[in-house]
Amino acid sequence: MENIVGAMTALITPFKDGKLDEKCYAKLISRQIVQGTQAVVPVGTTGESATLDMVEHKKCIQIAVDITRGTGVKVVAGAGANSTSEAVELALSAENLGADAILSVAPYYNKPSQEGLYQHYKKIADTINIPVMLYNVPGRTAVDIEADTAVRLYEECDNIYAIKEATGSLERTIELLNKAPDLVVISGDDAIDLPMMASGACGCISVTANILPDIKSQIIKLSNKGEYKKANELNNFLYPLNYALFCEANPIPIKAAMYLSGLIDSLEYRLPLTAPSQTNMKYLENILKNYEVKK
Repeated sequence: MENIVGAMTALITPFKDGKLDEKCYAKLISRQIVQGTQAVVPVGTTGESATLDMVEHKKCIQIAVDITRGTGVKVVAGAGANSTSEAVELALSAENLGADAILSVAPYYNKPSQEGLYQHYKKIADTINIPVMLYNVPGRTAVDIEADTAVRLYEECDNIYAIKEATGSLERTIELLNKAPDLVVISGDDAIDLPMMASGACGCISVTANILPDIKSQIIKLSNKGEYKKANELNNFLYPLNYALFCEANPIPIKAAMYLSGLIDSLEYRLPLTAPSQTNMKYLENILKNYEVKK
């Protein structure tokens, strides 16, 4: 089983007239490939997965698999849900469509116990053969996959190889790797990718990489070589944008930034998400003047 690591992009889902814009989606993925991304992550939080129906969800994965085929770029498909049976269905679908791995967010809203989280993920892992990456983002799900639970799953399920850590805590990364040195920890927070890499993480799943995949991939590659001074210079350069892209709930700002940069033709969201305020649109516009967005 191959451990998928490195610079990964949490893809947005473009819409046109309320529907998935398949042509634009394919173009965005092709751009990621050209600019050095090592894996794309369709239908995660940034992809507004909670508002997609099952047909749209599967279509996004299929497009990603089709576009990346033969390029060496991997597909880590979002396949999480707050219902275990639905998460299993999504995981099976991702495997059947040809995804290289899945990213499975902790069940949101339900607030399961640690034992409930263990049983949830074990059921998913036992159902499929492709690698599984846990996704811990308690700020959105209201539940934390504690380090002991993540380590238990890693040790007992052969295909659970990684965790995307989006707690914002460097200490959590250190704790995880202290308890399971071979567990793959992936940064889920653009602002602290570099310090997480320096602490032993193996890559990132980035929001910012939707717009500047070339720079994000350079940061990860430099970090992997131990060239932290150069990586830090790039990370500092990106910091204002990383910060701005969370001025409202993700993915509101990143889609707006991509629209302002000409990467998507239509600025559309699925309710209950709406376009950013005029103040934040101007803020994003001013920030983007500092960066060259390659088409």
